Amino acid sequence: MVPGNDTQNSGFLLQGLSVEPELQSFIFGMFLSMYLITLFGNLLIILAISLDSRLHISMYFFISNLSFVDICFTTTTILKMLINIQIQSKVISYGGCITQMYFYILFAALDDFLLTVMAYDRFLAICHPLHYRVIMNPRLCGLLVLLCWIISALLSLLESLLVLQLSFCTDLEIPHFFCEIKQVVQLACCDTFLNDIIMYFTSVLLGGGPLAGILYSYSKIVFSIHGISSPQGKYKAFSTCVSHLLVVFLYYCSSLGVYLSSAATHSSHSSATASVMYTVVTPMLNPFIYSLRNKDIKRALKGFIQMVVEKRKIILSLKKCP
Repeated sequence: MVPGNDTQNSGFLLQGLSVEPELQSFIFGMFLSMYLITLFGNLLIILAISLDSRLHISMYFFISNLSFVDICFTTTTILKMLINIQIQSKVISYGGCITQMYFYILFAALDDFLLTVMAYDRFLAICHPLHYRVIMNPRLCGLLVLLCWIISALLSLLESLLVLQLSFCTDLEIPHFFCEIKQVVQLACCDTFLNDIIMYFTSVLLGGGPLAGILYSYSKIVFSIHGISSPQGKYKAFSTCVSHLLVVFLYYCSSLGVYLSSAATHSSHSSATASVMYTVVTPMLNPFIYSLRNKDIKRALKGFIQMVVEKRKIILSLKKCP
């Protein structure tokens, strides 16, 4: 195969999580279940926040955006794998692989930046409560989310365009269940020094920058809570941060787990298995974390379900009328 020519015609082969045929049905059922839970769980969060006017504040605006990004992130990585298992094919086209890679980086970066913006929101709510509503107005919230999208899109575009410049050899098997950029770059049969540098820079930017912002925000929050005299006040202030802290913990621990597993074992399949945690499990758990730990969202979800039930009753009663 001539490097760089036939790749665009033949595409890549996604090896998936296992090459054992007898495990494919189990993997399909498990990942389809997790995908549907992620999809409906996050959609419920978005609908509950949208329909309850009491939740039209900055914190819930960011939560609904995070839920939307989680749906897109999981769809980007999981849907192609489910389709391939169903049609018993491992092929992903060259264009499809580049597209999947672009959206994977885009939504992963968005997740990271949104968690940082949410930490800033909690910092203002607890450390500057009197000016919180004035500072975090709808215009600023919209601009912060837009900025997250622009930075993420530019980073993703940069990395994807650099991969487009690579030539690939005869080995086109990706030992992963989606087109993870590091695995794709390793298949190139040309110099990948620039790609490696950009990947390292992006990893530091996405890992170090947002994490530093989150840690700074929570250091200020801890000092502010420490200055509150009443135990009830301390508990109330801290309780507004618990859900976000759990999500941040899951996101960064799962990402760190992927890095450590690939670095320790040098096994691509180990890295693919570890990737399941932050590509599927974390987005699936986020709606449960925010709904179970947040009284306002639980109330909104209850109201939404009651509204659906009441409408269903009205429709059924109208159908029974002659």
